[in-house]
Amino acid sequence: MKELFEGVYSDGKNIFTKNLLPGKKVYGEKLIQKNGIEYRTWNPFKSKYCAGIKNDLKKNIFFKKSIVLYLGSAEGTSVSHVSDIIGEKGIIFCVDLSNIAMQKLAKLAEERKNLFPILSDANKIENYLEFIEKNSIDILFQDISQRNQIEIFLKNSIFLKKNCFGALSLKTKSISQENAKKTLEIEKKKLEEKFEIIQIINLEPFEKEHYLIIVKKK
Repeated sequence: MKELFEGVYSDGKNIFTKNLLPGKKVYGEKLIQKNGIEYRTWNPFKSKYCAGIKNDLKKNIFFKKSIVLYLGSAEGTSVSHVSDIIGEKGIIFCVDLSNIAMQKLAKLAEERKNLFPILSDANKIENYLEFIEKNSIDILFQDISQRNQIEIFLKNSIFLKKNCFGALSLKTKSISQENAKKTLEIEKKKLEEKFEIIQIINLEPFEKEHYLIIVKKK
């Protein structure tokens, strides 16, 4: 088992994280044992960030004990692997608008104590300003397929510390029906107002017309 990044591993074919709660699965993923350690298989078809790792991610933004704001947490599939990486002393504020998804995430948070579910529209940061201080977050991650994806990310960047990293899963079809690369270029310029672009990763074949954009706050 080779460590690709802090807390992220590979057997040459699949991607894994060390299971924070040995013996327990989150979404039916395969568990494997290596040298007395249990690993959870991370499915790139169910996680934009894992797809980015498979497609040659250069900079892993997640690390132990980090404080994360995760926008579009859904039921917690990807979030659970981030939970593995940051460990018991890390924190993930999980924002999602879906009541159904949040109910499942809340159950997951009963076991994974580093998860803090917030039922809210990520457009309305005033709903969670009382829970998260400005400039207090180490990592900002977003997976929201809305027309104003970039605007949502920029709005929530007030929580991110200066010189810290973020990642945005950009679905171009949710923004425009025009050429994906043209849409990407337009949205990239908006991001550059507040961020340095570190890497842009095409997520095919795992996701069509999706890009993972790694950024650093100026």
